Amino acid sequence: MALAVLQADHHWLVSELINVATPSELFSLLKSHMLLPGCILSGFDFPIGIPSAFASKVNIIDFLSVLPIFGLAIWAEFYLPASEPSQISLQRPFYPAKPGHARRSHLEKGLEIPFGQLYRLCEVAHINRRAACPLFWTLGGQQVGKAAISGWEYLLAPALGDPKISFLIWPFSGPLASLCLPGNIVAVETYPAEFYAHLGLSFSSPGRRSKRRQSDRLAFTAQLISWAKINQIDLADPIISIIQAGFGNKLDGEDQFDALVGLYGMINLIQGNRAFYEPRLPDITKIEGWIFGQEAPSWDTCVDRSCKQYCLDHWCFQRAGSRIFTSAGSQGL
Repeated sequence: MALAVLQADHHWLVSELINVATPSELFSLLKSHMLLPGCILSGFDFPIGIPSAFASKVNIIDFLSVLPIFGLAIWAEFYLPASEPSQISLQRPFYPAKPGHARRSHLEKGLEIPFGQLYRLCEVAHINRRAACPLFWTLGGQQVGKAAISGWEYLLAPALGDPKISFLIWPFSGPLASLCLPGNIVAVETYPAEFYAHLGLSFSSPGRRSKRRQSDRLAFTAQLISWAKINQIDLADPIISIIQAGFGNKLDGEDQFDALVGLYGMINLIQGNRAFYEPRLPDITKIEGWIFGQEAPSWDTCVDRSCKQYCLDHWCFQRAGSRIFTSAGSQGL
């Protein structure tokens, strides 16, 4: 996790990159790093919310109300990915537990939901990035379901039930401005791939780059340091050293890279360098959630959210569906 604190001169200080060994201690740790009284805005690189097609199947109308009971009673096996297709159910929707002969069709049959409808609206592809991976599909390098399982079970749900902290989750708990008040801890869903374009980080030019390669991360050194300087963000010496080393040659190098990019992206939004989209559609604010900093959808997005064929407008998909989300113009959804 990358940490930044607002200093008395109103400059942000990116102080350190840390590994959080014990999730239950995270928010106490963040509080201990605050230099001034205020709100803690914490971004998490895993989905926060469920697809509306799934929610309608199980009669969920409010994600926050069910998050604390996932893993209990009828949801006892919710966090246990199915090992076999026969184990998949609406109460056990994550699949597969490990690589093997898993097929997307297994998940479709077990949940009785077409795979394209397992995408949340914020997960569909747009002009700046490919589609994210649906929550319940836990296979492949892009999968995020297992991170969501850990994050929900050991971090978000316990925090919601902790009377010692004022813990809120955007956008479910309300508009961001109403949540970011002194003493509050506000969690948001971030997606580093969403921020790459915001910060001008290109993995396709020149050549084909990968954040998994130290040499390719090194190529962003000057850009990451100069971006901070231009935006009046102070980098602690250890952070500069980490950037200049391409985030090291260990396997967690790409995680540290994404943590810093995520932090930059959040600060970029807070500073007002990009228009901030505050969703209003109940499907988003009560059930699916939204990726922090992602722009509003425009025109139509079809029900088959895995569709990757762009129309003239990057949110307008060619494949027809029975359920259509439409924009409300400049006011957003």
